[in-house]
Amino acid sequence: MFILRQTNEILTSHSGLALVGSLLKKSGYAEAMNSLPTPENRGNNFSNGDIAISMIGLLAQGKCDFENIQPHRQDPFFPLALGIGRTPSAPRLRQRLDQANAQWDEAALLASVWLLKDCALHSPCFADYIPLDLDVSILNNEDSNKEGVSKTYQLVDGFAPMFAYFGQEGYLLNLEFREGKTHCQNGTAQFLQRTLDLLPAFHHQKYLLRLDSGNDSVDNIRVCQEFNKAHADKLHVDYIIKRNLRKESVEDWLRLAQQVGSLTSPRPGKKVYIGKTYRQVADFEEPLEIVFKVIERTSSATGQQFLLPEIEVETYWNSLPATAEEVIELYHAHGTSEQYHSEFKGDIPLERLPSGYFQTNTRVMFLGLLTFNILRIIGQESLNYAASPIITKERIRRRRLRSVMQDLVYLAARLIIHGRQWVLGFGKISPFYDTFRHLYLKWAS
Repeated sequence: MFILRQTNEILTSHSGLALVGSLLKKSGYAEAMNSLPTPENRGNNFSNGDIAISMIGLLAQGKCDFENIQPHRQDPFFPLALGIGRTPSAPRLRQRLDQANAQWDEAALLASVWLLKDCALHSPCFADYIPLDLDVSILNNEDSNKEGVSKTYQLVDGFAPMFAYFGQEGYLLNLEFREGKTHCQNGTAQFLQRTLDLLPAFHHQKYLLRLDSGNDSVDNIRVCQEFNKAHADKLHVDYIIKRNLRKESVEDWLRLAQQVGSLTSPRPGKKVYIGKTYRQVADFEEPLEIVFKVIERTSSATGQQFLLPEIEVETYWNSLPATAEEVIELYHAHGTSEQYHSEFKGDIPLERLPSGYFQTNTRVMFLGLLTFNILRIIGQESLNYAASPIITKERIRRRRLRSVMQDLVYLAARLIIHGRQWVLGFGKISPFYDTFRHLYLKWAS
């Protein structure tokens, strides 16, 4: 049986907030927030930076309810690690986020872009092309009366935000918070334009936009072409957009595929045609390229014959200079964005948003965007440290945010005041201490 005793030592179970705070300091986020107007409320002695960064400190621990701030009110490490003056109460945090405006979103977005530019490495998916994946994901908020909650295309009550992910590591470049009833293409051309306008901040020259069939619209293609004209010889965005066949006949596609496609037969009773064709579209000078994959099955994998052949058709708008097989494979890799959605909704977590007000939840979403990228940067940099205990023979490309929290944010330490200095003391058996020290010295200097 253990003897329980409370000592005078100051312990923390979330020393990794020091890494979060060091990245926030490098980005200049607090200065940008504190330059924005502050509500003139009686007794309001919390800066914008204190409020926003306190919320980021919660999100970085996987907490999104405003009440989760209360235990940190008596925690000297929380404000010290994040570089804020004071820790607000839950009512104050809620009130100030209710009063915030879209300038807060812009400040979080710009700080995130700065961090992605200066503190993150972005891996291409094909040649020198950096992937840019846009996708809608449903936030299930059933059994709530929150503003903006409505029936989504998945037939659940919630929200339907659009996300833009960047690089094979899955950084969150931009987002747009939307009501649940919003069609996935409604406003997407404008959102795409705003997202592309962020690209000149980076040093890459080629990007590959990937969209699923819900965003099969020539408006998105037009945005890409106009962007390329405006940034000729500097930046270029190619696209792969899965087409929605709508009323197109699969039999017509089979006949075309038999004429111009290349044939493979992976098994008896199954033929696969892959190739390219072109189609003239109104208001476009040049015909647009379409990559197709048509599968004709006359029997099942077990050899059972069908009365009528089964025809399966996939088609894609494409501008990438690649083979049809490469285009199809690159589009299928777009499905990785579902893993990024899962991390945003489950690890931070922002599936069920904390406020009843749509605009307040919009502010929280953009604070989540900044938090998402900070944790992603911490995870990716830990992979680049050769002495990290997670390095294995099989190279890991990306760390899940939950793993980053468990290994580097929830790192126990003792807070010591010594000679007017604050010291973090780690245990003798602390596998991630060397990694933590490497990252902190890199960003805190």
